[in-house]
Amino acid sequence: MSRPATFVPPAGVRAYRLPTARGEFAVLDAPPQGRPKGTALLLPGFTGSKEDFIALHEPLAAAGYRTVAVDGRGQYETEGPKDDETPYAQGELARDVLAQAAALGTPVHLVGHSLGGQISRAAVLLDPTPFVSLTLMSSGPAQISVSQQQRVKLLRDALAVMGMAEVWEAIQAMETPEETDTGGLDAGLDDLADLRRRWLGNSPAQLIATGRQLCTEPDRVAELAAVPLPKHVLSGERDDTWPVSLLDEMAVRLKAERTVVPGAEHSPNEDQPLETARALAAFWNSIDHQRAGS
Repeated sequence: MSRPATFVPPAGVRAYRLPTARGEFAVLDAPPQGRPKGTALLLPGFTGSKEDFIALHEPLAAAGYRTVAVDGRGQYETEGPKDDETPYAQGELARDVLAQAAALGTPVHLVGHSLGGQISRAAVLLDPTPFVSLTLMSSGPAQISVSQQQRVKLLRDALAVMGMAEVWEAIQAMETPEETDTGGLDAGLDDLADLRRRWLGNSPAQLIATGRQLCTEPDRVAELAAVPLPKHVLSGERDDTWPVSLLDEMAVRLKAERTVVPGAEHSPNEDQPLETARALAAFWNSIDHQRAGS
């Protein structure tokens, strides 16, 4: 489970509901500083939320980029059916992303973390025209590792027979102190309340459906490689969801820019946000320079 350093966005970041042709989506929208260079749409991973990108907003704004982080359908503050898995099929979630990009009114740099990366890939394969680039952040070529599949199956089985509050208590009882530590006793208690509130905001049907996707996702790298869009594979130096060597290989197959963020694991956006923001801005700047020279 992702653990943002805070659920309070920086000054100047606007929280609102983005209206689209497929409904409204809760977003955090950070304007750029100085000359605007572009807009980025940021998609969180499984059990995550738009708050996972909070630490990226200020450095990317300073680099000239507007960043819009979104809760997907059935995630945290974006409503979705609780008992019907149909709206959470990957194709439906991909169409949501296309609608979000259209609502922003400008071509966007698309960034997807983990599950968000696979949904981003599906959106690009449906229609690449709304996007300037694609960054797959800690998001692999196919299904997640066997150990993570086992964890997701446990969660799906629990959600089938227990309520969200009961599952939360079971998760807390099972996790080690290192996994539940959120950084200091006082801050940790506050963070735990925020994490619980986010958890309870999720749709169980969404978690069951997307958890199944993570465990069965096919390898679509060849399809994505055929799309003429600049691509970037970014990860930490350790990852137990997809081995880093697998991400290295995927980047080669995609002919993509490759960034490994030192000192980061599955969530470089949280572990090393400044280095992650620098890498994103450098990739996007390189695209601008190539366009200017063409």
